[in-house]
Amino acid sequence: MTVRFLIVDDHPLFREALQLAIQSAYPGAEIVEASSIAAAREALADEQPFDLLLLDLSMPGTRGFDGLIELRAARPKQPILVVSAHEDPRIIHEAMTCGAAGYISKSVKKRDLSEAIQDVMAGLVVLPKGYTPPAANGPSQETDLAARVASLTRQQLRVLQMVRQGMLNKQIAHELGVGETTIKAHVSEIMRKLNVVSRTQAVIEVARLDFDSVLASAYKENDRRP
Repeated sequence: MTVRFLIVDDHPLFREALQLAIQSAYPGAEIVEASSIAAAREALADEQPFDLLLLDLSMPGTRGFDGLIELRAARPKQPILVVSAHEDPRIIHEAMTCGAAGYISKSVKKRDLSEAIQDVMAGLVVLPKGYTPPAANGPSQETDLAARVASLTRQQLRVLQMVRQGMLNKQIAHELGVGETTIKAHVSEIMRKLNVVSRTQAVIEVARLDFDSVLASAYKENDRRP
């Protein structure tokens, strides 16, 4: 069976470099290219799945990790290797928190990139050499965040759960049987209460918590409210 790859990058020269790295590791592989997140979504709609998606974080029309989250929502089980020029440990950590199967710098040699692709295909987690996760925030910050989560209403908690799963507003609206405008309002209120500026940041922030435990406490707090 032919191995299939999807390259999502808006730079033609780097798409070519990725093709060469893939072909070095998997001669005869089928490679599909997408120069935007929208084009990648269309490619993922194909009934024949991809074995690996290689994604540049800095894509036109997206902010931060929105592209990664959107593609994860489209195909939750799709392994995604982030290939990015960004080498900040915080960005790497957040990409992995958002569900990436690995992260590698665009500055690596073709051989290293080929090996990284093979490792991810083998089920291994690939991270840049020398990568050290950023220091965790202190207990007081996590306690404050947990309290903010507890301030959400039951419906907002349900919406937050689905946002964490990578679901889009349209999907959440369908699941909860309400209008998409209502979900947008809930997401805006969730961001306000959590003191974040995007749904991506909300996902990253709550990933620092034992969410199931915090969620159970939040529901109990909801039950005690008049």
